[in-house]
Amino acid sequence: MTARTTRRTTAKSRIAAVGAIAVAGTMLLTACGDQTKGGSTTADSTKSSTGASSPADLLPQDIKAKGVIKVGSDIAYPPVEFKDKSGKVVGIDPDLGAALGKELGVKFEFENGTFDTLISGLRAKRYQLAMSAMTDTKDRQEGVDSETKKKVGEGVDFVDYFTAGVSIYTKKGDDQGIKTWSDLCGKKIAVQRGTVSHDLAKAESKKCTGGKKIAIESYDTDLEAQTRLRSGGADAGSSDFPVAAYAVKTSGGGKDFQLVGEQVEAAPYGIAIAKGNDQLTKAIQAALNAIIKSGEYDKIIAKWGVEAGAVTEAKINGGS
Repeated sequence: MTARTTRRTTAKSRIAAVGAIAVAGTMLLTACGDQTKGGSTTADSTKSSTGASSPADLLPQDIKAKGVIKVGSDIAYPPVEFKDKSGKVVGIDPDLGAALGKELGVKFEFENGTFDTLISGLRAKRYQLAMSAMTDTKDRQEGVDSETKKKVGEGVDFVDYFTAGVSIYTKKGDDQGIKTWSDLCGKKIAVQRGTVSHDLAKAESKKCTGGKKIAIESYDTDLEAQTRLRSGGADAGSSDFPVAAYAVKTSGGGKDFQLVGEQVEAAPYGIAIAKGNDQLTKAIQAALNAIIKSGEYDKIIAKWGVEAGAVTEAKINGGS
């Protein structure tokens, strides 16, 4: 819910890609992402003056007939997707889903599930899309387990819609000297299971020397990991930058947590679609390009204070 999946760890190369957050004010995501290289462009899926199909025309007929697209999502990842005090599903993804639905003439229905089961849910056809701060990577595209590098499924296609990196945070005023991932050796970190934070912690632990491995506690949701850190049961937590920054800004009125060190591994979030659904993939790509062109996309991104993570065009499988 990295960016949620494995990314290659790269020391401080992220400094050029991301900046700092103004925790006391509007939360800003400063992540870069080259949206001009790799992946599919928009030429094959957008409406043109010559009469090419509109996004709604590209939608598969069975989905048109139902008028609904079911979206698998781990709805406990504010500000990307979460439930407000009234129980309504809100956040960046639900807002974008509503805008895409208007463009396609259907309703996006978000269904809650644990993050590490979303791709299997696509394969089982419980939903047509997974939209949950999921990082677009080659491993996910190819159905490869990020840790063992073994083939575990047929993979998914992604329509990329945002860019984010990963951050470490600690209890406020108690960073215990943690500034980088290597500083976590000999300490305990709480993370959400199946996320890039989880994968980075496991990869970093293998590098630790002197028997000082990282003690990793993984949870079904990021909120559970935050609770563990808040209670003193861990030394640090890690999440996607917008999520970590939101927790720092809001938890305990801003008194619970603090960000430490630099953000790492900026990569695209993608809307995941099971392989073999090319028509649906192109329809989602076209709809996303349409709301980018209309300015609706920028309005939604600005609403949540994460403008620097915005993309300028929808790419298919642009992750690495």
